[in-house]
Amino acid sequence: MPNIKSSIKSMKIDAKRHARNVAEKIRMKRAQKLVLAAIAAGDAAKAKELLPAAHKAIDQAAANNTIHKNAAARKKSKLALKVNAVSA
Repeated sequence: MPNIKSSIKSMKIDAKRHARNVAEKIRMKRAQKLVLAAIAAGDAAKAKELLPAAHKAIDQAAANNTIHKNAAARKKSKLALKVNAVSA
């Protein structure tokens, strides 16, 4: 445990940020898993219905700097490609 006041405050802030980042990543991964589960089941309509929610979760993670904006774009693109492949 640090003795310096600024280090104590820094530790508290880091803990809050870590909790927020973990929650954001879990929310994003759950949304992705729902879409991938629908794709695995072959349910194109359900996958298309869940895709906007997954995109929103990914965008929010990128907006909060939990993930990089390019990583968000890559994840959204991969999901869209999979949904389109199952639809066709």
